[in-house]
Amino acid sequence: MFSPDPPDPDPENLPHVLVVDDDDRIRTLVSRYLRANGFIVATAPNAAAASAVLDRAQFDLLIVDVMMPGENGFDFTRRIRAENDIPVLLLTALGESSDRIAGLESGADDYLAKPFEPRELVLRLQAILRRRPAHNAAPPPMQIGRWTYDPAGEDLMDPETQETRRLTSVEAALLRALAGQAGTPLSRENLSVLCGMESDATSTGGRTIDVQVTRLRRKLEDDGRTPRFLQTVRGRGYMLRPGSR
Repeated sequence: MFSPDPPDPDPENLPHVLVVDDDDRIRTLVSRYLRANGFIVATAPNAAAASAVLDRAQFDLLIVDVMMPGENGFDFTRRIRAENDIPVLLLTALGESSDRIAGLESGADDYLAKPFEPRELVLRLQAILRRRPAHNAAPPPMQIGRWTYDPAGEDLMDPETQETRRLTSVEAALLRALAGQAGTPLSRENLSVLCGMESDATSTGGRTIDVQVTRLRRKLEDDGRTPRFLQTVRGRGYMLRPGSR
């Protein structure tokens, strides 16, 4: 196995990948290797779980196993492709040319047969991403209480007093993630992924999100103990509700 390339030091520039595979070992190995090579990775054990994650978070690319229980990779890719144009790379133990054709006909961007060299997977993902158009521009500024927030920046501004309140890089990443799906609850796991932290909400990443939400509320809210704009949605996570006072 090749040594991992050094990761990009700026999480804002890293591609977000969802790995969908029912094999725990494959999910773990692929995730570790991709993280070491500059990707932010979330995982799902099947198509149903992947669909739930996709409802709450955005990704730059999907890696999907073909032979999964329930909805298989071909059908899942076909369904995803009918809804959006997120790139898909299929993984499978099937190596016949007819299987490759079936994968591409389902809408996949590429197809890699198992077993494979992890380095080849990384190169294929990088090639897919190079072919994709650049991300859309950041959303326009929004009002959050007394503050005007521009997702392209890292501060808050009061237009009446011209006061500015600086956000840390982590707070800025968190607020961008929430603002990008304002009005929609985002779980700790998905916020961790979107902010480039550990994707498992039961570990350090989830606890870090809680701490950063508390700090961000102190800057956004008149009273962080009774938040109006950065709300907790019981059992679902956190949600941003923009608006004036």
